[in-house]
Amino acid sequence: MSLAARSSASLLACALSFALVPPAQADAAQRPEVAAAAAQLQQQVVDWRRDFHQHPELSNREARTARVVAEELRRMGLEPKTGIAHHGVVAILKGGKPGPRIALRADMDALPVTERTGLPYASKATATYRGQTVGVMHACGHDAHTGILLGVAKALVAMRDELPGEVMFVFQPAEEGAPEGEEGGASLMLAQGLFADFKPEAVFGLHVFSSVPAGQIAVRGGPLMAASDSFSIKVVGRQTHGSRPWGGIDPIVAAADLVGTAQTIVSRRTDIARLPAVVTFGAVNGGIRYNIIPDDVELIGTIRTFDEAMRERIFADLRNVSEHVAAAHGAMVEAKVPDGDGNPATVNDPALTAKMRPSLQAVVGADNVYEPPLQMGAEDFSFYARQVPAMFFFVGATSPGIDPATAPGNHSPEFLLDETALDVGLRALLQVSLDYLHGTAG
Repeated sequence: MSLAARSSASLLACALSFALVPPAQADAAQRPEVAAAAAQLQQQVVDWRRDFHQHPELSNREARTARVVAEELRRMGLEPKTGIAHHGVVAILKGGKPGPRIALRADMDALPVTERTGLPYASKATATYRGQTVGVMHACGHDAHTGILLGVAKALVAMRDELPGEVMFVFQPAEEGAPEGEEGGASLMLAQGLFADFKPEAVFGLHVFSSVPAGQIAVRGGPLMAASDSFSIKVVGRQTHGSRPWGGIDPIVAAADLVGTAQTIVSRRTDIARLPAVVTFGAVNGGIRYNIIPDDVELIGTIRTFDEAMRERIFADLRNVSEHVAAAHGAMVEAKVPDGDGNPATVNDPALTAKMRPSLQAVVGADNVYEPPLQMGAEDFSFYARQVPAMFFFVGATSPGIDPATAPGNHSPEFLLDETALDVGLRALLQVSLDYLHGTAG
Protein backbone atom coordinates (compact mmCIF):
# COMPACT_ATOMS: atom_id res chain seq x y z
CA MET A 1 0.00 0.00 0.00
CA SER A 2 1.39 3.43 -0.93
CA LEU A 3 1.98 6.05 1.74
CA ALA A 4 -0.78 8.26 0.33
CA ALA A 5 -3.17 5.33 0.33
CA ARG A 6 -2.12 4.40 3.84
CA SER A 7 -2.77 7.97 4.96
CA SER A 8 -6.23 7.92 3.40
CA ALA A 9 -6.94 4.54 4.93
CA SER A 10 -5.87 5.78 8.32
CA LEU A 11 -8.09 8.85 8.11
CA LEU A 12 -11.04 6.71 7.02
CA ALA A 13 -10.38 4.26 9.85
CA CYS A 14 -10.29 7.17 12.29
CA ALA A 15 -13.63 8.44 11.06
CA LEU A 16 -15.23 5.01 11.19
CA SER A 17 -13.78 4.31 14.62
CA PHE A 18 -15.09 7.59 16.04
CA ALA A 19 -18.49 6.90 14.52
CA LEU A 20 -18.80 3.26 15.52
CA VAL A 21 -16.64 2.53 18.53
CA PRO A 22 -16.40 5.40 21.04
CA PRO A 23 -17.00 4.57 24.69
CA ALA A 24 -19.23 1.62 23.72
CA GLN A 25 -16.16 -0.65 23.59
CA ALA A 26 -15.45 0.01 27.26
CA ASP A 27 -16.50 -2.14 30.16
CA ALA A 28 -19.49 -1.17 32.30
CA ALA A 29 -17.08 0.10 34.96
CA GLN A 30 -16.18 3.13 32.87
CA ARG A 31 -17.34 6.25 34.69
CA PRO A 32 -20.34 7.87 32.97
CA GLU A 33 -18.73 11.30 33.43
CA VAL A 34 -15.68 10.03 31.51
CA ALA A 35 -17.83 8.90 28.59
CA ALA A 36 -19.76 12.17 28.60
CA ALA A 37 -16.62 14.31 28.74
CA ALA A 38 -14.93 12.32 25.97
CA ALA A 39 -17.95 12.69 23.68
CA GLN A 40 -18.09 16.43 24.32
CA LEU A 41 -14.35 17.06 23.95
CA GLN A 42 -13.54 14.63 21.16
CA GLN A 43 -13.43 17.15 18.31
CA GLN A 44 -11.70 19.79 20.43
CA VAL A 45 -8.87 17.40 21.24
CA VAL A 46 -8.51 16.50 17.56
CA ASP A 47 -8.39 20.21 16.65
CA TRP A 48 -5.77 20.94 19.30
CA ARG A 49 -3.65 18.02 18.17
CA ARG A 50 -3.80 19.00 14.49
CA ASP A 51 -2.89 22.59 15.32
CA PHE A 52 0.16 21.47 17.28
CA HIS A 53 1.01 19.03 14.48
CA GLN A 54 1.05 21.82 11.90
CA HIS A 55 3.22 24.02 14.13
CA PRO A 56 5.88 21.73 15.64
CA GLU A 57 8.83 23.12 17.57
CA LEU A 58 12.13 21.55 18.56
CA SER A 59 13.27 20.91 22.13
CA ASN A 60 13.75 24.08 24.20
CA ARG A 61 12.14 26.05 21.36
CA GLU A 62 8.45 25.35 22.14
CA ALA A 63 7.47 29.03 22.46
CA ARG A 64 4.27 28.94 20.38
CA THR A 65 3.15 25.60 21.80
CA ALA A 66 3.62 26.85 25.36
CA ARG A 67 1.76 30.06 24.58
CA VAL A 68 -1.22 28.19 23.12
CA VAL A 69 -1.30 25.78 26.06
CA ALA A 70 -1.20 28.62 28.59
CA GLU A 71 -3.95 30.51 26.75
CA GLU A 72 -6.20 27.44 26.71
CA LEU A 73 -5.62 26.81 30.41
CA ARG A 74 -6.53 30.41 31.21
CA ARG A 75 -9.75 30.05 29.23
CA MET A 76 -10.58 27.11 31.48
CA GLY A 77 -10.19 29.34 34.53
CA LEU A 78 -6.79 28.03 35.60
CA GLU A 79 -3.74 30.15 36.40
CA PRO A 80 -0.79 28.55 34.63
CA LYS A 81 2.82 29.23 35.49
CA THR A 82 5.02 29.58 32.42
CA GLY A 83 8.72 29.67 31.66
CA ILE A 84 9.62 26.64 33.77
CA ALA A 85 12.64 24.89 32.25
CA HIS A 86 12.47 27.45 29.41
CA HIS A 87 8.99 26.73 27.99
CA GLY A 88 7.30 24.48 30.53
CA VAL A 89 3.72 25.26 31.55
CA VAL A 90 2.20 24.08 34.85
CA ALA A 91 -1.28 24.60 36.27
CA ILE A 92 -2.91 23.32 39.45
CA LEU A 93 -6.59 22.53 39.80
CA LYS A 94 -7.97 22.53 43.36
CA GLY A 95 -11.06 20.43 43.71
CA GLY A 96 -14.02 21.43 45.82
CA LYS A 97 -13.45 18.59 48.26
CA PRO A 98 -10.41 17.37 50.22
CA GLY A 99 -8.47 14.52 48.71
CA PRO A 100 -5.12 13.37 47.32
CA ARG A 101 -2.72 15.19 45.04
CA ILE A 102 -1.73 13.82 41.63
CA ALA A 103 0.29 15.08 38.67
CA LEU A 104 -0.42 14.46 34.98
CA ARG A 105 2.32 15.06 32.42
CA ALA A 106 2.44 15.64 28.66
CA ASP A 107 5.51 16.49 26.56
CA MET A 108 5.39 19.19 23.88
CA ASP A 109 8.53 19.08 21.70
CA ALA A 110 8.93 17.79 18.15
CA LEU A 111 11.82 16.26 16.20
CA PRO A 112 14.19 17.32 13.40
CA VAL A 113 12.34 15.14 10.89
CA THR A 114 10.86 16.10 7.52
CA GLU A 115 7.29 14.81 7.40
CA ARG A 116 6.26 12.37 4.63
CA THR A 117 2.72 11.38 5.66
CA GLY A 118 0.77 13.26 2.98
CA LEU A 119 -1.77 14.39 5.58
CA PRO A 120 -3.68 17.60 4.84
CA TYR A 121 -2.39 19.04 8.12
CA ALA A 122 1.18 17.80 7.66
CA SER A 123 3.98 19.96 8.99
CA LYS A 124 5.86 22.20 6.60
CA ALA A 125 7.94 23.75 9.37
CA THR A 126 11.71 24.03 9.25
CA ALA A 127 14.30 25.01 11.83
CA THR A 128 18.04 25.02 12.43
CA TYR A 129 19.44 21.94 14.15
CA ARG A 130 23.17 21.45 14.70
CA GLY A 131 23.88 24.16 12.16
CA GLN A 132 21.70 22.63 9.44
CA THR A 133 18.26 23.53 8.14
CA VAL A 134 15.93 20.62 8.89
CA GLY A 135 12.27 19.79 8.67
CA VAL A 136 10.40 19.66 11.96
CA MET A 137 7.69 17.09 12.69
CA HIS A 138 5.73 15.68 15.60
CA ALA A 139 7.06 12.27 14.61
CA CYS A 140 6.75 10.88 18.15
CA GLY A 141 3.20 11.93 19.03
CA HIS A 142 3.84 14.68 21.56
CA ASP A 143 1.20 16.76 19.77
CA ALA A 144 -1.28 14.04 20.75
CA HIS A 145 -0.09 14.02 24.36
CA THR A 146 -0.50 17.79 24.64
CA GLY A 147 -3.98 17.73 23.12
CA ILE A 148 -5.05 14.86 25.38
CA LEU A 149 -3.86 16.57 28.55
CA LEU A 150 -5.63 19.79 27.61
CA GLY A 151 -8.79 17.72 27.18
CA VAL A 152 -8.35 16.06 30.57
CA ALA A 153 -7.76 19.46 32.17
CA LYS A 154 -10.94 20.86 30.64
CA ALA A 155 -12.96 17.85 31.75
CA LEU A 156 -11.66 18.01 35.32
CA VAL A 157 -12.22 21.77 35.56
CA ALA A 158 -15.87 21.17 34.67
CA MET A 159 -16.08 18.76 37.64
CA ARG A 160 -14.20 21.06 40.02
CA ASP A 161 -16.92 21.47 42.65
CA GLU A 162 -17.33 17.73 43.18
CA LEU A 163 -13.68 16.86 42.63
CA PRO A 164 -11.70 15.62 45.64
CA GLY A 165 -8.07 16.65 45.90
CA GLU A 166 -5.77 18.56 43.58
CA VAL A 167 -4.33 17.93 40.12
CA MET A 168 -1.11 19.34 38.68
CA PHE A 169 -1.04 19.54 34.87
CA VAL A 170 2.56 19.44 33.61
CA PHE A 171 3.24 20.44 30.01
CA GLN A 172 6.90 19.63 29.61
CA PRO A 173 9.42 20.84 27.01
CA ALA A 174 12.51 19.03 25.69
CA GLU A 175 11.61 15.42 26.37
CA GLU A 176 13.64 14.50 23.28
CA GLY A 177 16.69 16.07 24.90
CA ALA A 178 17.99 19.61 25.18
CA PRO A 179 20.29 20.88 22.43
CA GLU A 180 24.02 20.55 23.00
CA GLY A 181 25.22 22.97 25.64
CA GLU A 182 21.72 23.48 27.10
CA GLU A 183 19.69 21.97 29.93
CA GLY A 184 16.05 21.03 29.69
CA GLY A 185 13.29 18.52 30.11
CA ALA A 186 11.95 16.78 33.20
CA SER A 187 15.20 16.98 35.15
CA LEU A 188 15.35 20.77 34.77
CA MET A 189 11.68 21.20 35.70
CA LEU A 190 12.34 19.27 38.91
CA ALA A 191 15.55 21.19 39.57
CA GLN A 192 13.57 24.42 39.25
CA GLY A 193 11.14 23.29 41.95
CA LEU A 194 8.30 21.54 40.12
CA PHE A 195 7.48 19.36 43.14
CA ALA A 196 8.84 21.75 45.79
CA ASP A 197 5.49 23.20 46.87
CA PHE A 198 3.21 20.57 45.37
CA LYS A 199 4.38 17.01 46.07
CA PRO A 200 1.95 14.61 44.39
CA GLU A 201 1.14 11.18 45.75
CA ALA A 202 1.33 9.79 42.22
CA VAL A 203 2.21 10.92 38.71
CA PHE A 204 0.68 9.57 35.50
CA GLY A 205 1.66 9.85 31.85
CA LEU A 206 1.00 8.19 28.53
CA HIS A 207 2.62 7.79 25.12
CA VAL A 208 1.00 6.98 21.79
CA PHE A 209 2.93 4.04 20.37
CA SER A 210 3.10 2.68 16.83
CA SER A 211 3.73 -0.92 17.90
CA VAL A 212 0.43 -1.02 19.82
CA PRO A 213 -2.78 -1.41 17.77
CA ALA A 214 -5.35 1.38 18.01
CA GLY A 215 -7.91 0.65 20.72
CA GLN A 216 -5.42 -1.15 22.95
CA ILE A 217 -3.33 -0.05 25.95
CA ALA A 218 -0.01 -1.55 27.04
CA VAL A 219 1.27 -1.21 30.60
CA ARG A 220 3.55 -3.11 32.95
CA GLY A 221 4.68 -2.69 36.53
CA GLY A 222 8.38 -2.35 37.25
CA PRO A 223 10.88 -1.49 34.50
CA LEU A 224 9.20 -0.39 31.27
CA MET A 225 11.65 1.71 29.25
CA ALA A 226 15.43 1.66 29.31
CA ALA A 227 17.90 4.11 30.76
CA SER A 228 19.55 6.04 27.95
CA ASP A 229 23.12 7.31 28.13
CA SER A 230 25.42 8.67 25.47
CA PHE A 231 29.18 8.26 25.29
CA SER A 232 32.04 9.89 23.41
CA ILE A 233 35.42 8.24 22.93
CA LYS A 234 38.32 10.01 21.24
CA VAL A 235 41.16 7.75 20.13
CA VAL A 236 44.35 9.82 19.78
CA GLY A 237 47.18 8.55 17.58
CA ARG A 238 49.83 10.34 15.54
CA GLN A 239 49.31 11.47 11.96
CA THR A 240 51.48 10.04 9.20
CA HIS A 241 51.44 9.31 5.48
CA GLY A 242 49.21 6.40 4.52
CA SER A 243 52.15 4.70 2.79
CA ARG A 244 54.20 4.77 6.02
CA PRO A 245 51.88 3.59 8.84
CA TRP A 246 54.94 2.72 10.95
CA GLY A 247 55.79 6.40 11.00
CA GLY A 248 52.80 7.23 13.23
CA ILE A 249 50.10 5.65 15.37
CA ASP A 250 46.94 4.66 13.50
CA PRO A 251 43.84 5.69 15.48
CA ILE A 252 41.54 4.19 12.83
CA VAL A 253 42.80 0.64 13.39
CA ALA A 254 42.74 1.22 17.15
CA ALA A 255 39.17 2.54 16.96
CA ALA A 256 38.06 -0.43 14.84
CA ASP A 257 39.55 -2.83 17.38
CA LEU A 258 37.86 -0.89 20.19
CA VAL A 259 34.44 -1.10 18.49
CA GLY A 260 34.82 -4.85 18.01
CA THR A 261 36.04 -5.55 21.54
CA ALA A 262 33.27 -3.39 23.02
CA GLN A 263 30.72 -5.87 21.64
CA THR A 264 31.86 -8.36 24.28
CA ILE A 265 30.63 -6.04 27.06
CA VAL A 266 27.04 -7.14 26.47
CA SER A 267 27.61 -10.52 24.83
CA ARG A 268 30.16 -11.84 27.35
CA ARG A 269 30.19 -9.67 30.49
CA THR A 270 26.58 -8.71 31.14
CA ASP A 271 23.92 -11.05 32.52
CA ILE A 272 21.35 -10.47 29.80
CA ALA A 273 19.39 -13.49 31.06
CA ARG A 274 18.24 -11.17 33.84
CA LEU A 275 17.69 -7.91 31.94
CA PRO A 276 18.65 -6.79 28.42
CA ALA A 277 21.28 -4.18 27.64
CA VAL A 278 22.61 -2.47 24.51
CA VAL A 279 25.90 -0.77 23.60
CA THR A 280 25.63 0.89 20.20
CA PHE A 281 28.18 2.96 18.28
CA GLY A 282 26.24 5.52 16.28
CA ALA A 283 29.00 7.48 14.53
CA VAL A 284 32.68 7.17 13.66
CA ASN A 285 34.40 10.40 12.68
CA GLY A 286 38.05 10.62 11.62
CA GLY A 287 40.30 11.35 8.71
CA ILE A 288 39.87 13.52 5.65
CA ARG A 289 42.04 12.07 2.86
CA TYR A 290 42.63 8.62 1.42
CA ASN A 291 46.41 8.63 1.96
CA ILE A 292 46.68 10.31 5.35
CA ILE A 293 46.42 8.46 8.63
CA PRO A 294 44.79 11.07 10.92
CA ASP A 295 45.70 12.18 14.40
CA ASP A 296 42.47 11.03 15.99
CA VAL A 297 39.10 9.32 15.59
CA GLU A 298 35.92 10.11 17.51
CA LEU A 299 33.37 7.43 18.40
CA ILE A 300 29.95 8.29 19.77
CA GLY A 301 27.07 6.05 20.76
CA THR A 302 24.44 5.05 23.27
CA ILE A 303 24.05 2.63 26.18
CA ARG A 304 20.65 1.22 27.19
CA THR A 305 20.04 -0.58 30.49
CA PHE A 306 17.28 -1.30 33.02
CA ASP A 307 19.25 -1.83 36.22
CA GLU A 308 21.34 0.85 37.95
CA ALA A 309 24.12 -1.54 38.99
CA MET A 310 24.28 -2.97 35.46
CA ARG A 311 24.34 0.55 34.08
CA GLU A 312 27.36 1.52 36.19
CA ARG A 313 29.14 -1.74 35.38
CA ILE A 314 28.78 -1.19 31.64
CA PHE A 315 30.12 2.37 32.01
CA ALA A 316 33.20 0.96 33.77
CA ASP A 317 33.62 -1.86 31.24
CA LEU A 318 33.48 0.52 28.27
CA ARG A 319 36.02 2.86 29.86
CA ASN A 320 38.27 -0.13 30.58
CA VAL A 321 38.00 -1.49 27.02
CA SER A 322 38.68 1.97 25.57
CA GLU A 323 41.79 2.59 27.63
CA HIS A 324 43.38 -0.83 27.23
CA VAL A 325 42.61 -1.42 23.56
CA ALA A 326 43.96 2.03 22.70
CA ALA A 327 47.07 1.38 24.80
CA ALA A 328 47.64 -1.93 22.99
CA HIS A 329 47.96 0.08 19.77
CA GLY A 330 50.19 2.71 21.31
CA ALA A 331 47.36 5.24 21.19
CA MET A 332 45.76 7.30 23.91
CA VAL A 333 42.08 7.72 24.62
CA GLU A 334 39.79 10.40 25.99
CA ALA A 335 36.67 8.54 27.11
CA LYS A 336 33.55 10.30 28.32
CA VAL A 337 31.43 7.39 29.50
CA PRO A 338 28.77 8.54 30.07
CA ASP A 339 28.93 11.86 28.24
CA GLY A 340 26.67 13.99 30.42
CA ASP A 341 23.54 13.06 32.32
CA GLY A 342 21.31 10.53 30.64
CA ASN A 343 17.78 9.37 31.38
CA PRO A 344 17.36 6.70 34.05
CA ALA A 345 15.13 3.72 33.35
CA THR A 346 11.41 4.40 33.40
CA VAL A 347 10.10 2.23 36.22
CA ASN A 348 6.39 1.97 37.00
CA ASP A 349 5.55 1.56 40.66
CA PRO A 350 4.29 -2.08 40.79
CA ALA A 351 1.63 -1.47 43.44
CA LEU A 352 0.30 1.67 41.76
CA THR A 353 0.22 -0.04 38.35
CA ALA A 354 -1.67 -3.02 39.71
CA LYS A 355 -4.10 -0.66 41.45
CA MET A 356 -4.77 1.39 38.31
CA ARG A 357 -4.88 -1.41 35.74
CA PRO A 358 -8.66 -1.89 36.24
CA SER A 359 -9.13 1.80 35.37
CA LEU A 360 -7.45 1.21 32.01
CA GLN A 361 -9.47 -1.96 31.49
CA ALA A 362 -12.65 -0.01 32.16
CA VAL A 363 -11.90 2.18 29.16
CA VAL A 364 -10.98 -0.36 26.47
CA GLY A 365 -11.96 -3.69 28.00
CA ALA A 366 -9.81 -6.19 29.87
CA ASP A 367 -8.82 -8.02 26.68
CA ASN A 368 -7.37 -4.82 25.24
CA VAL A 369 -4.97 -4.08 28.10
CA TYR A 370 -1.80 -6.14 27.99
CA GLU A 371 1.75 -6.25 29.31
CA PRO A 372 4.30 -5.24 26.67
CA PRO A 373 7.89 -6.46 26.53
CA LEU A 374 10.64 -4.24 27.89
CA GLN A 375 11.24 -1.28 25.59
CA MET A 376 14.80 -0.22 24.75
CA GLY A 377 13.62 3.31 23.99
CA ALA A 378 13.91 5.89 26.77
CA GLU A 379 11.69 8.52 28.39
CA ASP A 380 12.58 11.35 30.75
CA PHE A 381 9.28 10.70 32.54
CA SER A 382 11.66 8.48 34.50
CA PHE A 383 12.83 11.51 36.52
CA TYR A 384 9.30 12.04 37.91
CA ALA A 385 9.07 8.33 38.70
CA ARG A 386 12.18 8.67 40.86
CA GLN A 387 10.43 11.31 42.95
CA VAL A 388 6.99 9.77 43.49
CA PRO A 389 5.12 6.56 42.57
CA ALA A 390 4.41 6.65 38.85
CA MET A 391 2.53 4.87 36.09
CA PHE A 392 3.34 5.38 32.41
CA PHE A 393 1.39 3.54 29.72
CA PHE A 394 1.25 3.17 25.94
CA VAL A 395 -1.83 3.98 23.86
CA GLY A 396 -2.22 2.19 20.53
CA ALA A 397 -1.56 4.44 17.53
CA THR A 398 -1.70 2.16 14.48
CA SER A 399 -4.93 1.80 12.52
CA PRO A 400 -6.75 -1.49 11.91
CA GLY A 401 -5.52 -3.11 8.71
CA ILE A 402 -1.93 -1.95 9.26
CA ASP A 403 0.48 -4.37 10.93
CA PRO A 404 1.95 -2.62 14.01
CA ALA A 405 5.10 -4.71 13.58
CA THR A 406 5.85 -3.10 10.21
CA ALA A 407 4.07 0.26 10.56
CA PRO A 408 6.34 3.34 10.48
CA GLY A 409 7.54 3.72 14.04
CA ASN A 410 7.77 6.67 16.36
CA HIS A 411 10.46 9.05 15.05
CA SER A 412 9.79 8.00 11.45
CA PRO A 413 8.94 10.70 8.85
CA GLU A 414 5.98 8.46 7.99
CA PHE A 415 4.71 8.02 11.56
CA LEU A 416 0.92 8.03 11.19
CA LEU A 417 -1.29 8.42 14.24
CA ASP A 418 -4.72 6.83 14.24
CA GLU A 419 -6.64 9.64 15.89
CA THR A 420 -8.83 7.24 17.84
CA ALA A 421 -5.76 7.20 20.11
CA LEU A 422 -6.79 10.69 21.19
CA ASP A 423 -10.15 9.41 22.39
CA VAL A 424 -8.64 6.38 24.12
CA GLY A 425 -5.90 8.48 25.72
CA LEU A 426 -8.35 11.10 26.95
CA ARG A 427 -10.69 8.53 28.49
CA ALA A 428 -7.86 6.47 29.98
CA LEU A 429 -6.08 9.38 31.65
CA LEU A 430 -9.36 10.84 32.86
CA GLN A 431 -10.57 7.52 34.26
CA VAL A 432 -7.25 6.93 36.01
CA SER A 433 -7.33 10.42 37.52
CA LEU A 434 -10.90 10.20 38.79
CA ASP A 435 -10.52 6.67 40.16
CA TYR A 436 -7.41 7.67 42.07
CA LEU A 437 -8.83 10.93 43.39
CA HIS A 438 -12.07 9.29 44.49
CA GLY A 439 -10.21 6.37 46.02
CA THR A 440 -12.07 3.82 43.92
CA ALA A 441 -9.12 2.37 41.97
CA GLY A 442 -8.14 -1.26 42.27
